[in-house]
Amino acid sequence: MALTNIEDLIECDGQITLGYLAPAGCVAIANNEAQTLAMLRRRPGEPLMVLLKRLDHAIERAVEYEEYIDEINQS
Repeated sequence: MALTNIEDLIECDGQITLGYLAPAGCVAIANNEAQTLAMLRRRPGEPLMVLLKRLDHAIERAVEYEEYIDEINQS
């Protein structure tokens, strides 16, 4: 399975963070040198690969359409 947007981000000095962040739980965060592109929260029962696919898609939405997803800081 290709995660081309994640690969492209990392090749262009971006990064992803995957891990536990209290109180949100398991999260996946993508950012480049200038800004955070996506912050996703792992859904109950969600396989890790599905979370990574969602992150890959969210990166694409941020880069192509300036749509930034934040599932962590929702009010």
